[in-house]
Amino acid sequence: MYKTCGLYDIKSRATSQYNPFFIPIEHHRQMNKPTLIVLIGPTGVGKTELSISLARHYHSPIISADSRQLYADLKIGTAAPTEEQLKQVSHFFIGTLKLTDYYSAAQYEIEAVKKIEQLFQKHKVLVLTGGSMMYIDAVCKGIDDIPTVDKDTREMMMEKYRTQGLEELCRELKLLDPAYYRIVDLKNPKRVIHALEICYMTGQTYTSFRKNTSKKRDFNILKIGLTRPREELYARINNRVDQMMKDGLLEEVRRVYPYRKLNSLNTVGYKELFNYLDGTWELPFAVEKIKQNSRIYSRKQLTWFKRDTEIAWFHPSHQHEIQEYINTQITENAGNFS
Repeated sequence: MYKTCGLYDIKSRATSQYNPFFIPIEHHRQMNKPTLIVLIGPTGVGKTELSISLARHYHSPIISADSRQLYADLKIGTAAPTEEQLKQVSHFFIGTLKLTDYYSAAQYEIEAVKKIEQLFQKHKVLVLTGGSMMYIDAVCKGIDDIPTVDKDTREMMMEKYRTQGLEELCRELKLLDPAYYRIVDLKNPKRVIHALEICYMTGQTYTSFRKNTSKKRDFNILKIGLTRPREELYARINNRVDQMMKDGLLEEVRRVYPYRKLNSLNTVGYKELFNYLDGTWELPFAVEKIKQNSRIYSRKQLTWFKRDTEIAWFHPSHQHEIQEYINTQITENAGNFS
């Protein structure tokens, strides 16, 4: 009995111990998979510029993994790619939703993986970039198969949130799902509400659906992390907020003000200026709070990403080294058997 593996016909009992050219079937499949470059980093680090450069180099479109750039009305405050940048490279998952649209990381996983698999029919290398931690994990690891929340349950929970407040919902979560209560960010209404939605709709705990097992993908994933010294990153964040204000962020916030209670607008840059429009804060104070909260968010992003040992970290200016690393990894995955 023989089975074909690569260019060599090897006896089925063969291993690398007997034949130096033996390539396990599973390894051979892995080598022929296309590569998804995942460009990761905190807000303001410089992902957009580098992702466009890499996409042009590898003749790839860009798949966005930013949970707020999905919304068409939030261009300035989310630092979405400009019209000029969108013309340079095709982008997916930018400006596709209305503020009132419900969307989740689980939906993103389904749609993004489907789009990636379609694009791999024409491209051997693709670039995905973003800073939304759950969206990155949705593509790279997969989201647990948690039931989709029906409209009635969602509306009921949003009404409870509006009338009773987050603190009361947290107390309810502690009773219904104490295990998840101990680990969830209790200041994040979206997480708390979603867990309660599942509890109400299914009669089971949210924890019971969380398996935390990675799904296998039919493509290789190569993670590139971007980082800068803290002072440098903070200066970029502060300057970017100033530029957003010059570009019309306040006017953008005025336009979406009627929708300020929606989860899509529970976002740094909008929450602070809503307080200004409400008369709670002075404008200079609100702008400083945007900078401060953006810096805090960047630290949370880095803490999340640093736990992933598969990420190779670079300064964004080291593009040559990044491309060399990518090329080496692609070559190693492909194997040198031609």
